[in-house]
Order: sequence, then structure tokens, then C-alpha cells
Amino acid sequence: MPRLGGVKSKATPCFMHKVYIIQSQKNNRYYIGCTNNLKTRLEQHNKRQNYSTQNGIPWKLIAFKDFENQQEAYDYEKKVKSYKGGNAFKKLVHPAMTEQDGDVAERSKAAPC
Repeated sequence: MPRLGGVKSKATPCFMHKVYIIQSQKNNRYYIGCTNNLKTRLEQHNKRQNYSTQNGIPWKLIAFKDFENQQEAYDYEKKVKSYKGGNAFKKLVHPAMTEQDGDVAERSKAAPC
């Protein structure tokens, strides 16, 4: 899965704030969010515990980016949401297109939190 860039930190990755993009397997729509527990948040989306995503179940994690603090994550989430539907957003969800811009890092092989 592509990562939306990344921070190098000594903090435990599972407790960092993350901006994530999920895609509905039902209608192919995207949702952009922010959390400090990606596994639980994805479960909430797929259990209809989020009003905005309840009609798109099942949801699949497409990409995420780690941040050391909540404000940085919120700022980046807002930035990504401003891309939605444009070429910059397409580069985030299609990693092969992102080689030249450097905003998206390589595919992550890290174990999920």
C-alpha cells in the first residue's frame, strides 16, 4: 500500500497521527480522514459507525501518511481534501504517477497497527 510520504520518528508508528485515504469497494468513492489508530478507524468505517461512509461498505485502505502531532495531520488532511478530484489527488491514489513529485513515498511493507 502506498504511503503518502512519511516521517522518520522514534515514536511507535501505531500511536502517530495518520492521514488516510480509503476507497469504497461498492461505489469506488474515496474518503479522506485523520486518526491516531488506523486499524480501529477502518473497522469503524466498515461497521457503519461513520455517517459519511456507511453507504460505501466495504472500504479498503488505499494510502496513509504518518505525522508526529495532530495539528500537522489536520493541516495535511485539509490539503489532501483540497486536491479531491484533481490531478494531485490522482497522484496520491495512483503511486506509479508520483515518482517525480516526491509527495508520496514508496509502498509500505510495514505490518499494520
